Amino acid sequence: MIKKQTTIPSILGKKNSGKKIAALTAYDFCFAKILEETDVDIILVGDSLGMVTLGYESTLPVTMDEMIHHIRAVKRGVHHPLVVGDMPFMSYQVSNESAVQNAGRIIQEGGAGAVKLEGAGPMAERLQAVAQAGISVIGHLGLTPQSIHQFGGYKVQGKNYLDARQIKKDALDLQKAGAFALVLEAIPQELAREITGELQIPTIGIGAGPHCDGQILVLNDMLGLNRDFTPKFVKRFVELGELTKSAVNQYVQEVREGSFPDQDHSYDMPRQPLRSAGNEKPGA
Repeated sequence: MIKKQTTIPSILGKKNSGKKIAALTAYDFCFAKILEETDVDIILVGDSLGMVTLGYESTLPVTMDEMIHHIRAVKRGVHHPLVVGDMPFMSYQVSNESAVQNAGRIIQEGGAGAVKLEGAGPMAERLQAVAQAGISVIGHLGLTPQSIHQFGGYKVQGKNYLDARQIKKDALDLQKAGAFALVLEAIPQELAREITGELQIPTIGIGAGPHCDGQILVLNDMLGLNRDFTPKFVKRFVELGELTKSAVNQYVQEVREGSFPDQDHSYDMPRQPLRSAGNEKPGA
């Protein structure tokens, strides 16, 4: 069966029809090829690749060139999911012009179908500039990792009345600015439900409860590959990290005892004697 390509209108249509949006964050060609064989709607190439793939302590060191490198790798592996590229730290905060230019690079060089940027307030103006340039944009509210130093760590946001009201106002502002969807990260489920009910654009939750229009997780987290830390909102659908460790240990054991490679994993030559080097007759 040929799968239909996920488009911005089809994402908006899921909001109107009540069908949940399934999104995952991934960073490379190998996993992208696997996701292409599933029914996932959106693949976000997140700046979380800084921690998950590149070994940084946060998302802040990630550069535009690194983002584009990974977006291109994912895009090579998929056709039907919508590929969204994260705009890394300081790629849009400085000015509307830099925001549009860098968003354009993600679309033109990376091949993404949309971009995502964090925050509201002054960032709503950046989002609007990008949207008015004809580039589809997802907003991101709640726990925004690029503002981690301001938050004092990875903490749930919107837990008191004033903060919750501000996040709701920011959501409405980003919708007005031209976002076609919002990621809501690490906020109380009651707040996410209220925001989802008032917005005309879909919400995609991560640690925001079941009432959003869709959900997103980091693929490595839900596969159990990130074994250092598992947030409360992450469900590990398989312990691939443990399975990988077990497989590697078995490989090492078989190599050392000489049972791998065996006959089934080796090549044979034709059953004829080999001529000694230098004994071939001319013209033979």
